[in-house]
Amino acid sequence: TARVIVGVTVGPSPAWMVKRLEAVGMRSVNNVVDASNYAMLENGQPPHAFDYATITDGQILVRRARSGEKLKTIDATECQLTPDMLVIADTKGPVAIAGVMGGLHTEVSNATKTILLEDAHFAPVTVRSTSRQLNLPSEAAFRFERSVDIDAIEWSSQRAAQLITQMAGGRVLGGMVDCFPQFKKATTVCLRIDRLKKLLGTDISFDVILKILSSLGFRPSLNHDQVDCVIPSWRCDVSREVDLIEEVARCYGYDKISTRSKIAIAVTPVDRRQKQLQAIRQAMNACGYYEAVNVDFVDDTQADLVPVSETQSHLSVLDSSRKNANKLRQSLLGSLLSSLKTNIHAKNRPCCLYEISTAFIPSNSGGLPEEKTYLGLVADEDFRALRTTVEKAIESILPTPHIQFLPTTLSWAQVGATIEVNGVVLGKAGVFNENVIKAMEIKQVTPVGAELNVDVLVNMKRVTKQVKAIPRFPAIERDLSISVAETVQWIDVVRAVESVRCPVLESIEFIEIYRGKGVQQGCKSVTFSLRFRDEDGTLTHETVDDFQTSIVDALKQSAQAELRAITTE
Repeated sequence: TARVIVGVTVGPSPAWMVKRLEAVGMRSVNNVVDASNYAMLENGQPPHAFDYATITDGQILVRRARSGEKLKTIDATECQLTPDMLVIADTKGPVAIAGVMGGLHTEVSNATKTILLEDAHFAPVTVRSTSRQLNLPSEAAFRFERSVDIDAIEWSSQRAAQLITQMAGGRVLGGMVDCFPQFKKATTVCLRIDRLKKLLGTDISFDVILKILSSLGFRPSLNHDQVDCVIPSWRCDVSREVDLIEEVARCYGYDKISTRSKIAIAVTPVDRRQKQLQAIRQAMNACGYYEAVNVDFVDDTQADLVPVSETQSHLSVLDSSRKNANKLRQSLLGSLLSSLKTNIHAKNRPCCLYEISTAFIPSNSGGLPEEKTYLGLVADEDFRALRTTVEKAIESILPTPHIQFLPTTLSWAQVGATIEVNGVVLGKAGVFNENVIKAMEIKQVTPVGAELNVDVLVNMKRVTKQVKAIPRFPAIERDLSISVAETVQWIDVVRAVESVRCPVLESIEFIEIYRGKGVQQGCKSVTFSLRFRDEDGTLTHETVDDFQTSIVDALKQSAQAELRAITTE
């Protein structure tokens, strides 16, 4: 709304008004500004008085700011406006930031003779975000953020105009511009009496309930076992049944609501998923890992460390809400690396951390991201130890899993692997590369990390674990050292050994890799242990020698390996 007041004389306010404004923490400016502030304090509706002579073409409109527009406010703050901000503008440009603060150029001064009085209702979220973005708090913004009575704007404008003419003289011109899209139909909320009794735990009579609601302006009417209330426009904080119950309890008196010396609490048993997550935590703790608890938001550095999608960006909140970390994480590894860095800088080593939490994976449809539960691990140990921990975590859920670490290329790892369990891809693991280490400012440590999809893991089909008797017959172990090219990986060695299909081969265990004297350039020496055992009798070394020869031949054929040494145990 807007109306015009002519013939005002701007000057100091009377002593009584100055005293009252100062009593509530507001300084006196002049009689026109003081009258508008007094009206705001009186009815909660902030008006704004413009010097009509400074409004270009005598016209104002409410619109969104345009890119590059600026406005110097009445407190001399230079504000850079953005298109998501609402402004009051004349035909030349912005003259006020809607619901927040007026402009310095159009403020009321001693030379002002004609007032353009504006009273409006602005969306609370718009005012709040603009005020925070510009770091510009004000009495008006404080009230608009909490919503004002949209049906009382015209009356509030009349009251403000009345006070201005009383303080500064002048005459209110007839008529008013009123841009009101439509009157909002009053909302009706039902209050169930039995619900009120259950929530408050006490009996309040119908008469008392009706009296309280009537005194608050809700116009209650009985409808069988419930009370229908019409919510007045000035009670924008009441929209649900529980809000009405709170109003009844507040006016009835909390001290009158009876309390009990004892309360009964029903214990809810732990469900299957919680038990499984607890089993994973116990396995992680047994491996020397400590649980970390991080927030779901990460900064730009952490977000870019472990990208999940090359095409879809992170979902983020406005910078005004979170200045530093405002992106919903797609991986737990960035947060865990940040926690690892803190511990390393504090010389808290060794440091092995894990986290079971939600990651927000971009949706293929382009909508909101999918929330999935992951287990993330980061440690300052070698990859073999990490692999053992991952296997123990999986085995805490699946008694007899077939786990494979298949070599793959990961953008964040110098050496990476895909983790497969029973033929299903469960996650990834790797040794972080120099780019990640440098970005996180981690020194003297080459950390390793892994991430598993917990939702997939806990829903995998479980196979009953078979109990076996303690072996009756001794095993024979042979440690083999072979020379292979640098490009040959451990999985290639395992596949070559398994291709022999030796019925008495019990296990294959990696021991070490050696590079140096005695090994050709571009090659490496891989040492591993083979354990042979016959469940029906004692193995002879001659039998194992035959299987060993076949295994060595398979390694030569498929991995171009050369035998360096054999150790018999």
